[in-house]
Amino acid sequence: MLEKLPEYRTQLEDIDSRLSSPEVLSDMKKYKELMQERSHLAPVIEKMEEMITIRSEIEGSREMLKEESDAELIEMAKEDIAELEKRYEEAEKECRMLLIPPDPLEGKNIIMEIRAGTGGDEASLFAQDIFRMYSRYAEKKHWKIEIMSQSESGIGGLKEIVLSISGKDVYGSLRFESGVHRVQRVPETESGGRIHTSAITVAVLPEAEETDIEIRQEDLRIDVMRAGGPGGQCVNTTDSAVRITHIPTGIVVICQDEKSQIKNRAKAMRVLRARLYEAEEAKKQKERADARKSQVGSGDRSERIRTYNFPQNRVTDHRINLTLYKLDLVMEGELDEIIDALKLAAGEEALKEA
Repeated sequence: MLEKLPEYRTQLEDIDSRLSSPEVLSDMKKYKELMQERSHLAPVIEKMEEMITIRSEIEGSREMLKEESDAELIEMAKEDIAELEKRYEEAEKECRMLLIPPDPLEGKNIIMEIRAGTGGDEASLFAQDIFRMYSRYAEKKHWKIEIMSQSESGIGGLKEIVLSISGKDVYGSLRFESGVHRVQRVPETESGGRIHTSAITVAVLPEAEETDIEIRQEDLRIDVMRAGGPGGQCVNTTDSAVRITHIPTGIVVICQDEKSQIKNRAKAMRVLRARLYEAEEAKKQKERADARKSQVGSGDRSERIRTYNFPQNRVTDHRINLTLYKLDLVMEGELDEIIDALKLAAGEEALKEA
């Protein structure tokens, strides 16, 4: 692995040279691509240099061991070698993980869609709970949440909610949340104490920038209408709700949360752009589709990925066979243990393929 270090150093020097050229400085897309390459390559070189330093220290300690006759010093040298070998092994493992090519969508913000599935009112209540769980997690990460659209049920649950989440490593952390989330608990409406099973679906879409995908105006049908939902000021009194239909794909997006038609249209376009971008990425990059069939799951919305069992305070991620008896904490946004395990599993799978 270390034999590649001179090659990587040359690549980094070439990237740095190109980054300072007028041609690249005037092309923000190319500049961004090169910066992403650099951010992947620089830590690899740094870790390899650390490995070389440790290996040199090990060789120095072994040479000293050959020449030393004092028993106490020999024992100390052996302990040093054992500690250095452990450090080398850890650095080598970290380096292998760093060598995994980054997902091209890694730095993206996301559009998340949460929808109640089977289970009626109980499913809508669970959709509300899952939205709250992700909101708490986002707060802990200092991410920003913006509600794009939502549809409430009559008992305080959510039939559907679409939101954007922006911040550092949002897509990298939440990319594996797409799929069916199943809940097992006694509903508030159940008088007999029986455990019911309900489900919701979560979709995580990388949010596309305008330069990522072209949407032709002639491919859109835009309708305006009066907003539905509970009554109140400025509700059902103006044509502020917007429905955008992308004619070639049949994708329909409706936004009505804002009082302004212009704001609703802007939000609807962001959601539409994210859905089209996801579809385009799936077509272009078959290797990503193959990776999604690995042990961390396909990200398909029809795939059951996790079960939340309230009576046993248990949450199980079925893709990596991870079970934690701390559902109460998970529902408060303590998701790091699950998300880190999913990241590690995905990394190990990518390393095998590489």
